[in-house]
Amino acid sequence: MDLKPGSRWKSAVCDTEVVVVRSPGQPVSLECGGHAMVAHAEAKPTGLALAEGHAAGTQAGKRFADEASGLELLCTKGGAGSLAVGGKPIGMKEAKKLPASD
Repeated sequence: MDLKPGSRWKSAVCDTEVVVVRSPGQPVSLECGGHAMVAHAEAKPTGLALAEGHAAGTQAGKRFADEASGLELLCTKGGAGSLAVGGKPIGMKEAKKLPASD
């Protein structure tokens, strides 16, 4: 997978769509719902179903990051599948705390 910043990807098994914000330092396999994601312009493969244990879901507007690879994604359309890199689940990126303005 060529995960360049700005590239768009969609899940093969649910409605999840993401945009790459920061590319990883090395080649990785981006997955959703237990299956590899496909480029936004390509057709979804048929006959695939959400894998058990990979159905935590995604929310539109949330960022997801994998610290080990450096990959950061923005979810543009939510879905039932959960995101993973090389089979390892990645979680939502926490918002940065702003300093108090006393």
